[in-house]
Amino acid sequence: MEILRIATSGSVDDGKSTLIGRLLFDTNHVPKDKLEQIEKGSKKRGLNFTDLSLLTDGLISEREQGITIDVAHVYFSTAKRKCIIADTPGHEEYTRNMVTGASQSDVAIVLIDARKGVLNQTRRHLSIVGLLKMKAVIVAINKMDLVDYSQVRFEEIADQVNELLPKIGVTSEVYFVPTSALSGEGVTAWSDKMPWFSGPSLLQLLDDVDIEKNEDDIPLFNVQTVIRPRSDAFHDYRAYAGYLLSGTLVKGQKVRVASTGQLATIQKIEKWGREMDSSAKDKALTIHLEESIDLSRGDLLVPIKHDPNMKREFSAQLCWMGQRQLFPNQKLIFQLGTFSTQVLTTQIVSVVDLNTFTSGSTSVLSMNDIGHVRFRSAAAVPAEPYTGGSEHGGFILIDPSDNATVAAGFMN
Repeated sequence: MEILRIATSGSVDDGKSTLIGRLLFDTNHVPKDKLEQIEKGSKKRGLNFTDLSLLTDGLISEREQGITIDVAHVYFSTAKRKCIIADTPGHEEYTRNMVTGASQSDVAIVLIDARKGVLNQTRRHLSIVGLLKMKAVIVAINKMDLVDYSQVRFEEIADQVNELLPKIGVTSEVYFVPTSALSGEGVTAWSDKMPWFSGPSLLQLLDDVDIEKNEDDIPLFNVQTVIRPRSDAFHDYRAYAGYLLSGTLVKGQKVRVASTGQLATIQKIEKWGREMDSSAKDKALTIHLEESIDLSRGDLLVPIKHDPNMKREFSAQLCWMGQRQLFPNQKLIFQLGTFSTQVLTTQIVSVVDLNTFTSGSTSVLSMNDIGHVRFRSAAAVPAEPYTGGSEHGGFILIDPSDNATVAAGFMN
């Protein structure tokens, strides 16, 4: 079955945990003993219904506060797909957790409370969706039961979101669906409460949304290790294990090393010892080359006619995750797959005001800020613009003092 990776987000009390619990319950992915435990927990709270949000609020601090703090991964299956949900926090101070959870997702579900409409956190979440260039966005306008299932209110909020999208650079397909996670309305099925809405339920959207890989993506192979057994049985064996970051690699294809320009030909492609004629994006491939060239961990192989735009000076959009501020002349480690090099922050150009979607000048970035920064690197890096859906143009920054990941970066 096809795997669909989903990131969920919403402001506090939008009903995100309840919605995920509803998806698990209605698709029969809640064990009987777990359901009994949740029912008992609901009664202890004085509730006259089963609080499905308890299925996902895993941390004690989350249960006590009724909020999501950490990123949790939830698994369930539909008729067509295996789904992995990255349940990300709604609080502004945990924005970095949303970036982490959403960075590997195909689709985002953004929840909006029908009573409150678009909030600052909604704008922040949609901005991150635009930054990550996700394939599709499902805007679930939730708690419709608390606005009498009003078509007028649903359309008002949908219009507010549609007005925002071009301002924040969201180019993904956007779908709107009215839901009541508490009752299940619009999540997995419909009753007669919203006859004015003729679209699919949330679960049906997750089954039908298009997540086809872009066959035009440039293949980029990142070498993880050189395999040299040096035994009698494999006396002349030399292969390269690594990660195909994007595109499709084909046997017989001409490639070159991005950093040195050395040329080679793909002689063989293997996965777990099985030979293949070609491979799409994959994290566990082994390739053989016809030529003997100088190739080591961190090197990038690209098609012979492709220019990876290797630069030692470049600019990027950053989502800053570090607790300490980013400032000019700060040294960091740039990492893309296994490729890494030291970089120096030469200028912090601007920071985005997520309330007005305008950029203002600044000299520092603080935690959860999104800004435009310029760098100089010790070794040339591939500076292709980030297009989403692949690893092209995306990287992380690491603080060498404690090896903490402090930023997600996107080449301009």
